[in-house]
Parts: sequence; structure tokens; C-alpha cells
Amino acid sequence: MREEYVLITPARNEEVCLEQTIATVLAQSILPRQWIIVSDGSVDRTDEIAAQYARSHRFIRLLRAPAHQQRDFGAKARAFQAGYDQIVDTDYGFVGNLDADVSFGPDYYEQILERFQGNPNLGVAGGVICERVKDRFVPQRISLNSVAGAVQLFRRRCFEDVGGYIPMKGGGIDAAAEIIARMHGWTVQTFLDIPVYHPRRVSTGKASILSTRFHQGVTNYLLGYHPLFQLVSSLYRVADRPYVIGSALVLLGYGWSCLRRYQRPVPDEVVHFLRSEQRARLASRG
Repeated sequence: MREEYVLITPARNEEVCLEQTIATVLAQSILPRQWIIVSDGSVDRTDEIAAQYARSHRFIRLLRAPAHQQRDFGAKARAFQAGYDQIVDTDYGFVGNLDADVSFGPDYYEQILERFQGNPNLGVAGGVICERVKDRFVPQRISLNSVAGAVQLFRRRCFEDVGGYIPMKGGGIDAAAEIIARMHGWTVQTFLDIPVYHPRRVSTGKASILSTRFHQGVTNYLLGYHPLFQLVSSLYRVADRPYVIGSALVLLGYGWSCLRRYQRPVPDEVVHFLRSEQRARLASRG
């Protein structure tokens, strides 16, 4: 018997893509038991679209969260938590974060749940994000022991071990969650044979790709990346667009954060665990 899953979608001003994402979920061979769409202070038609589908599908609920004056990357974590608070009395085996601007095949969740059934130690799973670049979709380069935040599906016990998303103002809430999951002994895995389609380059939003790369370096510092691992990782990705300069900006963001001595929002034990993982990966390449 397949265990049931619930979804939470933080959404802010997603009128362009939300309806396609809703259609994607409605087409699933296994529907979620509940789907909480959290409108995080949206001022476009996001609320209207979500409310329309909630009226005709009992498992969909719209939660309007108050807008915060200060917008930062921690807003998504707060919105997710608001949705999570709505399912405390629900019986389910898996809880997923689903971004409001992705789509995938009708058997997506059926496939992911089958992978969970085949591996009792699998704590976080998801498909590979395929970004739209001009007229085609290109799979992201991602470590197999990582899952894109847009589609992280947690085994319930794993999510409880993690303790939820940390509202990190500088971003990286999904990365922090999966690091903590691995620290607790859970397996985290992206399945390259299960595609997820994203209509634009991930994580750029309205920002330029250059500022996004700089911010990535800041985020890596806040998560606790080992300096040597960050250097090697940046060198490894010099062939990613924008060529060379993108990697240089990641290093600059990391170095800038180090010089400014930014306070890390994750516990010291998480930093120590992540760095031990990264040292092991560096040693395995030696």
C-alpha cells in the first residue's frame, strides 16, 4: 500500500506559472492527500487562481500569509512553516516542498514514492531540474546526494529529524535541510531519470546571472563550505555559463563573506558535518 503525501507551495506573485503547476499536480496518477498553497503577500492574481482551484478540489487549500515588509530568502521558509502548521493533524507519510513554477510528467510522484519504498533509508528525494535555456531544456548539474529545493520530498520522519527549514535570510534553506538530513543518517538523492521542467534559469529570478553567482558564494559561506572545497568546486565549474567569470564571482562572494565575518545561521555541528563530507570528497579525488 502506498503511503500518502502532502504538498506545500509557498507562492509570491506566481500568476504566470501557477496554473500550469496546478494542472501538473491534478494530472498526477497519485494525488496528494492535501496541498497547501501559501500566498506570501501576493499582489497579483496568485490568490485568485489558487482560490478558484481550491473551490473545485477539496484537497487544495489556499492560505494567505501576511506580507512582510522585509523581503529576504527566509520568507520562503516562513511561508512553508505556515503551511506545515496546517497539516499537523493530517495522517501522511511524506511531505513535499513544491515550487509554483515547475511541471513534470503525470507519474512523477508515483515514481518518487516507489523509490522511497525501495529504500527505507531514503529521506529526501526528487527529480532533476531541467532549466529552459533559449528553446530547449537543459538538466542542471547537481550532486546526486542533493535535491533541488523546488521539488524536495521528505519522508515524514526525516523532516521531523531535520526540524523544518531554517529561515536563512541569505538563502540556502533547501541545502541546509538536506545537509541536516544527511547528518542524521538519511540518504538524499536526485533521480536523473525523472525530469522536472523549469521555465527559466533557476535562482536568477529578477536578478542578473552575475549577481546570482556572487550571491551563491555568499550562501555557500553561510552554509559552512570548506574554503578548499569552494575553490575546487569553482574551478570545476568554470565551463558553466557565464564562462570563467561566473566561478570567479562565486569565489568573490565567498571571500567577501569571509572578510566581513558574516554570522552563519546554521549550528556549528552542521558546519562540521558538511566540511567532513567535503574533505572526504576531496580526498576521494586525490
